[in-house]
Amino acid sequence: MASQLKAVSFPGPAGNLEGLWKEASGPPRGSAAFAHPHPLHGGTLHNKVVFRAAQALTDAGYATLRFNFRGVGASQGRHDEGRGEIGDFRAALDEAQRLGGLPLVAGGFSFGSAVALRAVRSDERIAAFVAVGLPLATLPRASLARPRVPALFVTGERDTFGPPALLAEFVGDSGRIVIVPGADHFFEGKLGDLGDAIAGFLAALPEAVRS
Repeated sequence: MASQLKAVSFPGPAGNLEGLWKEASGPPRGSAAFAHPHPLHGGTLHNKVVFRAAQALTDAGYATLRFNFRGVGASQGRHDEGRGEIGDFRAALDEAQRLGGLPLVAGGFSFGSAVALRAVRSDERIAAFVAVGLPLATLPRASLARPRVPALFVTGERDTFGPPALLAEFVGDSGRIVIVPGADHFFEGKLGDLGDAIAGFLAALPEAVRS
């Protein structure tokens, strides 16, 4: 049976934020928040990569919140170049916990993955992390810290924003890397492979994390 989808609005540091909440398919294992790509380049919660990642999460049992950062869609506030958006992501985690409980999985695509990585630092509620297309080629490396929880990093073989070599150098032994053959940054024609990578990672999580 298809899981339920509903529009939500929740408080963020710069005003209310717009989101879509989807209940888990099958037995619930926790909750998740997943962030969209760069707002100044058309990124919204409706992005197809974000949609596919959220689908993989709900299929695995994690009720999932995808949301618009400040200044996007019906979300209040103005774009803050990734600074204030960290607070937006933390507010989304709070809302995901309120709606669906613990444990929490955090993640995002491109700009959203970088914001999420900064936001989850020292957050003990986070049980796992999923980064898709982490744009290391455009980020100051000092602003990022490796996650301390089970982590998945998915990138395309032809991703110029998050080249596999840069990703391997950054991640080291702190997470699992999946390189999708032939994929670009936006996973054109490869969304199924992306979903499979996320599903495989979630299925392999220790039982204490998954439930």
